[in-house]
Amino acid sequence: MISIITVALLFSSCSTVPQEKKDGEIYQLVPLKYATGFTIEKAMDYYVVKILTPYRGAAKPLTYVFYDRQKNKPTIDADGYIAVPVKSIVCTSTTHIPLLDYLDETKSLIGFPTLDYISSEAMRKRIGDGEVEELGIDEALNIEYLINISPEVVMGYSLSGDFGQFSLIEEAGIPVVLNAEYLEQHPLGRAEWIKLAGILFAKEAMADSVFNFIESQYLTARELVANSGNKPTVMSGIVYGDSWFVPGGKNYAAKILQDAGFNYIWAQDTSNAFLPLSFETVYDKAHLADFWVGVGSFKSLLELSVNDSRYESFAPFKNQQIYSYDKRRGAKGGSEFLELGYLRPDIILRDLVHIGHPNLLPEHKLFFHFQLP
Repeated sequence: MISIITVALLFSSCSTVPQEKKDGEIYQLVPLKYATGFTIEKAMDYYVVKILTPYRGAAKPLTYVFYDRQKNKPTIDADGYIAVPVKSIVCTSTTHIPLLDYLDETKSLIGFPTLDYISSEAMRKRIGDGEVEELGIDEALNIEYLINISPEVVMGYSLSGDFGQFSLIEEAGIPVVLNAEYLEQHPLGRAEWIKLAGILFAKEAMADSVFNFIESQYLTARELVANSGNKPTVMSGIVYGDSWFVPGGKNYAAKILQDAGFNYIWAQDTSNAFLPLSFETVYDKAHLADFWVGVGSFKSLLELSVNDSRYESFAPFKNQQIYSYDKRRGAKGGSEFLELGYLRPDIILRDLVHIGHPNLLPEHKLFFHFQLP
């Protein structure tokens, strides 16, 4: 997958536009096309990055200053200061791993919570060579060990605003940058967070080019189905516990299904979360759907039926038009879709276009998805 870099560099990098003068510096706003969760301002020797919503429901943004390690730290107010380019990093989510791979910074990862979750072949080689330390996960994260390996930065994420462990890391003098890509609603908005990693490693032009390539691939695939008169209906999700969870109409998954030329059955819903519905509600609305995409970790129709025989009453089950996104697993069982998919929505989209409109991408081979046998 890293070969995308060679192709991507054929695309031009993004530009900056003049902004106001503050604190004796002229700031230029670096435009972002889809991401709404952060902003970038460029001064002479540093960047100011604001994470506008660092976690769901956050009351205020977090501000980071990324400054040239050969220069003095700027004397401006911020929540964190990072000297760049960084040479070593601890990541805390598998979605951070492709950011390093695609910027040719695989070598910079020195620690991760649970190594078995990582699917990247390049990173698994580093793990096999003993160059990445396992740090534990969540409350079991070994803060003392993390501090001992002394990364120059930690890329974290928060679901609730509980910064307890991150605060301990920062108290030890290691800056923590929160990545809130998961809150973006547009598929390309999630991918655009590679520009934050580009600043971390002083590879802004490479990050821009990688993103521009992904955007171009995504828009080309979307354009293929834009004028298609045929919009097959599609349902999604499965039952967990007492509820069937389906993506709300403004959810990331709903957006990408619609961009792939499907008529998503809950498209009119205004939620960006997952809706907990009763089985009966889903059946009444979706049992005649043409396709069913996204069935958790189930690998066959038989396995799905054994879990809940009521699934057999849906048209996609009868017509064998059920697809899982879990085709690719890493050497230790990690999901490549959940790791790489945030950065490569263009591949997801091409999979979905091929499923719903196979005549439009006849040569495409499903990458993340497979049809349940």
